[in-house]
Amino acid sequence: MKLLIDAFPDGGIIPDRYAFGKPDPETHVTFSENRNPGLHWSDPPAGTRSFVLICHDSDAPSIGNDVNREGRSVSRDLPRASFFHWVVIDIPAGVRGIAEGVDSDRVTPRGKASVSGERGRTGRNDYTGWFTGDSQLEGVYHGYDGPGPPWNDERVHNYIFTVYALDVDHLELDLPESTGAESDGGFGGEDVLRALGDHVLGRAEWSGRYTLNPALREG
Repeated sequence: MKLLIDAFPDGGIIPDRYAFGKPDPETHVTFSENRNPGLHWSDPPAGTRSFVLICHDSDAPSIGNDVNREGRSVSRDLPRASFFHWVVIDIPAGVRGIAEGVDSDRVTPRGKASVSGERGRTGRNDYTGWFTGDSQLEGVYHGYDGPGPPWNDERVHNYIFTVYALDVDHLELDLPESTGAESDGGFGGEDVLRALGDHVLGRAEWSGRYTLNPALREG
């Protein structure tokens, strides 16, 4: 199974237009175009009945005390965690891609609604939790919302796009009450990863890098 993203090479720099935030000389960061990149996959395993798409940042700070604070920096050595940017399940077996901009073509304050259709069903991304308590941005964020790493992070972030081929038409998500799934908009990335179980027939990945740290962008 193979995955291709035309917008940037595997392991290369993600262009600003696919990011949630881009550099601003006055405020450090401002909203970017936030377009989802186009993805194309091929050669799924025999018996594939649906696909799941997940994009996550593998370098999200595990502690947010220094994030985006003047005079401080997020240490390169700080332990990191996953931050989910795009979760789609139940993509029909006949689908072989998602076109650029069809899932997101701007920043939607308070988040986009979940969508179910011929391209599958979108789950919530982790901006839902990140913006909790923000009077202007708090909400439930579904679908694609691109990179927006801390502008003072000493580490360039890696964004991993993964397509899973499954042996089921619909992924059954048993969401325990402890996740607060009903109150925060349904399923997220961790819920989907738990549900994959032994249904995975194959997978393909493509990755990109992004930073808002001016020193790292220049270097």
